[in-house]
Amino acid sequence: MAVPKRRHSNSRSRKRRSHDAKKPRQLAFCPKCSTAVPQHVICPNCGYYMGRVMVESEETA
Repeated sequence: MAVPKRRHSNSRSRKRRSHDAKKPRQLAFCPKCSTAVPQHVICPNCGYYMGRVMVESEETA
């Protein structure tokens, strides 16, 4: 069974983990209502996505 011969130093372990930090969500602005929305998500305000209305809002109905 493969077992490490030496212990990894703290520096080496932390260098490896440097990319594990959380990154902020990428927000885009809805072209219809200008609300900040995460990318590739239907706008919760107007229901607009990819150039068309996906969900009818209660205001227009």
